[in-house]
Amino acid sequence: MKYFDIMSKACESVGVEFNEDKYNKFIKYKELLQEWNEKVNLTAITDDEGIIKKHFIDCIKAYSLDEFKSAKNVIDVGTGAGFPGIPLAIIRDDLEVTLLDSLNKRINFLNLVITQLNLKNVSAIHSRAEDGARNADFREKFDIATSRAVANMSVLSELCLPYVRVDGNFIALKGPSVDEELVVSKNAIGTLGGKLVQVKKIDIEDTELQHNLVVVKKVKETSKTYPRKAGIISKKPIV
Repeated sequence: MKYFDIMSKACESVGVEFNEDKYNKFIKYKELLQEWNEKVNLTAITDDEGIIKKHFIDCIKAYSLDEFKSAKNVIDVGTGAGFPGIPLAIIRDDLEVTLLDSLNKRINFLNLVITQLNLKNVSAIHSRAEDGARNADFREKFDIATSRAVANMSVLSELCLPYVRVDGNFIALKGPSVDEELVVSKNAIGTLGGKLVQVKKIDIEDTELQHNLVVVKKVKETSKTYPRKAGIISKKPIV
C-alpha cells in the first residue's frame, strides 16, 4: 500500500472516492504496463513512482472538472497506453469509456488490461481518429472527447471535436505551456464548432509539476468536411 495515501489525497483534492479496490486495480495496471513496455513502446516513464504521479494522478486530476464528474460517456482519442481513459474508468465505474488507438499492439495491451482489471465500463477500438470520427456510431455521440499529449491544439481539435455531441466538451490534458497553442488554434476550434471556455491549472501531488486542462465546449455541429484525411490534418492545420 506504498502509494495509497498519495493517491487517496489526490482523489480527495478533486472530490472523488478512492478505496483499496481501486488502488489494487491501479497497481495491477502499473505492473501490466511495466511488463508490456518491454515489448511494446507504451511509455518512457517506467519507474513505480513516476507511473503513479506522472500518469495516474495526472489523469485523476481531470476530475477537478465538473464536466468529467457529470459525463455519462467519454472517448479517449489516441489513448496509447490508456491515458487518461483507464484511470478515469477505474475511479468512476459508471462512466462508459471508449479507448481509441491506431496501433493494434496497443489495443491488444488495452484489452488485456480491461480483462485483468475486470473493467466492465471500458471498450477498446482499433481505428485512426480520422476514420472513427466518420463512423456514425461514434460521430457526435460523446459527452466528452479527451486526449493527452497527442498533438497541438489545432490538430487535436480536428481529431476530437467531431466525436463530441453539441453541448458536450472536448477536454485536452496539456503540459505547463499551452498559451501559445491556444492563440494559434482559436480559429480551428471555432471552425470545428467549439468554443474555448476554460484553462484550469492543476498540481500533481508531491511534485513541482503543473499541468493544464483545456476545456472546449461544442456549441454547434462539426461540418462534414472534418476531419480531413489522415496526414493532411498535421501537415495543413486549420488556421
